[in-house]
Amino acid sequence: MTVSSRMLISIMLIGLLPILSLGTAVKKASADPLVVDLSNHLVAITTGFTGTNVLLFGAVEDEGDVIVTVRGPDQDMVVRKKERKVGIWINSKSARYKNVPAYYASASNRPMDIIAPPEVLLDYRIGLQNLRFVAESDMTDEDKPIYREALVRNMQDSGLFGERPAKISFLSNQLFRTDIHFPANTPTGTYTINVYLMRDGGVASVKTTPLVVSKTGVSAEVYEFAHRYSALYGIIAVIIAVVAGWIASVAFRKR
Repeated sequence: MTVSSRMLISIMLIGLLPILSLGTAVKKASADPLVVDLSNHLVAITTGFTGTNVLLFGAVEDEGDVIVTVRGPDQDMVVRKKERKVGIWINSKSARYKNVPAYYASASNRPMDIIAPPEVLLDYRIGLQNLRFVAESDMTDEDKPIYREALVRNMQDSGLFGERPAKISFLSNQLFRTDIHFPANTPTGTYTINVYLMRDGGVASVKTTPLVVSKTGVSAEVYEFAHRYSALYGIIAVIIAVVAGWIASVAFRKR
């Protein structure tokens, strides 16, 4: 083989490398059993924010069920028990919890108890009943379920815990979509969205994608100022309230 022939073969191999790499990447992507994305990875809370929906869509390689969970940033929460004494309702006892998600929602294409057995849902913390809240207060075995139910009920009443899973719609045997609703009082922070591909009662694949809820515009500046200079913000708020009250009294003063 001549030198020119060797050079020609080398050039041809170098030219084929990108094509071979592209073919390998395409094959790897097509072999992925679950592909997921969001219509928007940022929920911007501005002045007058009344809530929004974020579209989650994806595809599965083969047939299977899909479960989605959306969990907000963890926080500490206190649940107080009220008792009626001398005709007045007062706080008597309380329980403190940590690692409570500020927001939780789920979705599935079929009822979850049909898709997977209870032990699988418990292992992956899927569903409100399977969330683990760490109690920092000493409680009796009788009080534990009472306070936990009260915590979940309070979060549901505020719209931050979904009462039931939303519906995932399959557009074909492989393409699916669902809407994630964020109410007006959605807390800021980084949210974790887990998408589970379920087959034969088990988890075949899991995809995790983040979503950020953040204040923007004037509301963000006021929020940051209030937290950074809380004392000054309180003084300004009092001054504004006094001035507003004085202006109102002057405007409506009887002559």
